Formats: sequence, structure tokens, C-alpha cells
Amino acid sequence: MKKNRLASFLLLAGLLAGLVFPLSAGATETQPVQTPAPSAAPSSVPQQQSALLASMHIEGTAALLVDDDTGEVLYEQNAHGKVYPASITKVMTCLLTLESIARGEHQLDEVVTVGDQVNYGIGADGSTAGIKAGEQLTIHDLLGAALIPSANEACNAMAQLVAGDVEKFVDLMNQRAQELGMNDTHFANPHGYHDPDHYTSAYDIYLMAHEAMKDPTFRELVSSVDYKIPATNLSEARTLHSTNGLVSTWRVRDYWYEYATGIKTGSTPEAGHCLVSSATKNDRNLIAVVMGAANYTENKDVNYFTESKRLLEFGFNNFSRQTILDGSSLDFPEVSVTLSKTDYVTVRPAGSLSATLPNDIDPAAFQRELDLPESVEAPVEEGQVLGTVTLTYNGQEYGKVDLVANSSVERSELLYRLDRIQKFFDQLWVRIVLVVLAVLLVFLFLRHLITGRKRSRYGGSRARGGRGSSRYSGRRRR
Repeated sequence: MKKNRLASFLLLAGLLAGLVFPLSAGATETQPVQTPAPSAAPSSVPQQQSALLASMHIEGTAALLVDDDTGEVLYEQNAHGKVYPASITKVMTCLLTLESIARGEHQLDEVVTVGDQVNYGIGADGSTAGIKAGEQLTIHDLLGAALIPSANEACNAMAQLVAGDVEKFVDLMNQRAQELGMNDTHFANPHGYHDPDHYTSAYDIYLMAHEAMKDPTFRELVSSVDYKIPATNLSEARTLHSTNGLVSTWRVRDYWYEYATGIKTGSTPEAGHCLVSSATKNDRNLIAVVMGAANYTENKDVNYFTESKRLLEFGFNNFSRQTILDGSSLDFPEVSVTLSKTDYVTVRPAGSLSATLPNDIDPAAFQRELDLPESVEAPVEEGQVLGTVTLTYNGQEYGKVDLVANSSVERSELLYRLDRIQKFFDQLWVRIVLVVLAVLLVFLFLRHLITGRKRSRYGGSRARGGRGSSRYSGRRRR
């Protein structure tokens, strides 16, 4: 009977341990992590490139076309390839000068005396406005001389004024380039005279020009046909003419573009002929970059003006703003809801998404990459962000929009409390405590059994001893 009692207890302890130890084992067992996978692209989505884009090619080493209102790249050709900026460098020099004015360090109409580094790093064939060391003129005049006739010495004068030294100013140029994200760029001088260590990319030129075009003085100057500097202490009055054939017909004819608003030319034997241009048409603003174009085509066309104008017209005529995701769309998977009597909630985009696209691309051809959980816990509030949808086409991302709950879902208090109890017992420390208690119970019970057996044996021996003494005593009394 005692052996049966011990066996029954051990079986009971084993069952108790069996209830506890699987929980503990489950805490260390590797479980598959379920992460929301992007939705597969429908088979109907066309994977070919736009025929319009494929047909476009610019005669130059690099080119770029950007919707300046949105920052979207519409066309690129070796956009991050290394090129020499030549006089397009002057955009950065003028940007830094205008920023020093915005900080209150200088004033636009401030009269300055040109420093002794006015001809720093300039060769004999550099473009000039005849500005001399010791000449007194306004900062606005220096800006006009740098941006309109592309005067190299005006850039040195501004550099020395802003930083006290041309080389220190170059350091500021490189620092500002990094701040603008111009990762393909290194400047060696303020004017663009050729230096092997003075380089950039078409994309970086756009970043620089975009920032500079935010300043109204810069925009006014780069769109000007000419600029007049009044007489100074060292010179008679001068009229300076723009080098940009899209803006002015003074230097070259037949390239004037009625929608052009700037920006800057550049040319050296090493860089070729370069132009960063801007235009506004029907309230749309584009910036085009053409680098390393030949000076003349076989038809004696001034190539960088022709190609820039062609690129701008390509953008205006063949691209339009299109909606690629409607904010009211409910065409998305339902998300399961736990801890509620409602099984799921529908989602919708938090807003619409538009893009400037070639006219031969159907917005319905975009792929939707979803990032949604398989389930969420109630309560869920209407408008609560549950995930995101990313719109792509041919691997290019066009934007990301939050996906929000389309309705509210209440929580079931009963299901919630049952879930809290389950989660409480799922905690590792709770499992450990249960295991310890089980072991302690087994130990105490075994100890009780062992102690009981010892007491039983001891009591039995005394009883048998007592009866024997009684018999022996009875015999002696007889």
C-alpha cells in the first residue's frame, strides 16, 4: 500500500511538472517570426521602361532634368558621373555671398573695396568684367558681374570679402556642398577655372542651383539680359551682357527660349560646354543640366543651348502630374483584429500620392509594396496608422503613404482579461516560479512520506518489544 502511495504521488508530480515544463521550453524554442511581406506585383503590371524616356538622348557627357517643384528626376544621363563644372561654380560662390547677407554679416548695397586676391588662380583667357584690386563697388555689382558675364575676378573679390581669404572661402564652399548633399563634388576655387581637383556631377549641380534659386536676388540676376555697373573710382560705367543664349540674344541668336528663367553657363577645354538652365511654363518649374557638350554640331548649332532647350521642352511636352494613389482607395487587404468580437478592420491610404510621369505611363501600372501586420489588438481607433504602402515602378520608388484604419473596433473585456492571464503565465519568471513551487511540493511530500515511514517502523518495534517483555515477566512470576 505504501509503495502504491509513493508511486501515485510521483505520477502526480510528473503530471504537474508536465504542465509547467512545456511552458518553460516554449520560452526558448525558436519560433518563426512573421513579418509582413511586400505584396507581389500583379502579373498585369508592365515592366518595360517608358518609350518616351528610352527615345531621349542628350549630346553631352551628362544630363539631368528635374521637376523643381517636387524634386522629382524626370530624366537622367550619367547624372552622378564625374564632370568639371567650369563657371557653373559661380552659383556656389554667389549662394554663399547671399547667405552671408541673409545672416546680416553684409548688405546687398554695401560698397566694398576689392581685395588683393582679385586675380587668384585665373589664367589669361578667363572671362572678366575688368574689375581691379582697390576698386570700390557694391556687393550687388559683384554678384551681377559673376552671374551675367561670368567674371572670374568678381568671385575672388566676394570670396575674400566673405571669408577674409580665398582658400578659406573654398573650405566654406566644400562644407556647404556637403550640407546640400553634393557628395560627388569637390571645389578648388571660387570661379571654376580648371583644376583636376575641382569636380562635380550633374545631379550635384542641380542641388546647388535649386538652393540658389530660392533667393530672389539670385533669380533676378540669372534671368537678366544685361547688368549695368555705374562708374567707380577705377572705371567708367559698364554694361555687362548675359552669356546664357536661352535668356539673351546679345552673344548668340536663335537660341532664345521664351520660358527660360536662368541660370548659368560654363566652359573650359576640359569641361566642354555646360549649362544649368531653368524654365517656367504653365506654372511648372523645371531645371535642366547639360554637361560636356561639344561647342558646335555639324550644322554649326551651339550645342549646349540647343540640347538644354530640347531637354526643357521634352519635360514640358511629355510629362504631366498624375495621381498614382487615391486617398479614398479601399483596395487593400483586411487586417485581423484580436481581443474583439470583430474579426478584422479595413484600411485605406491616409492621403493621395501624385507624381510627374511620362505621358505614356499608366498610373495603374505601379506596384504596391505593403507593410501591414497580420493582426492588431483591439481597441483600434478610426484613422489609426496600421502600416504603409510604397508605390514603385520598374524598381524606382515614387512615394510612401500611411495606411490607416477605416473604422473603430472595440475591445472585448473578457477576451482582454483572458489574454492578460495567458500572457502572465507566459512570462519566463512566472514559469520559473511555478517550476520551483512544483519541485518544492515534491520535495515536501517526499520528505513527509520518508518521515512517516521512519515513524511507523520505530513505533512497530516498540510494540513488539513490549509484548515480549510481558511474556518474560509472567514466566518469572511463576
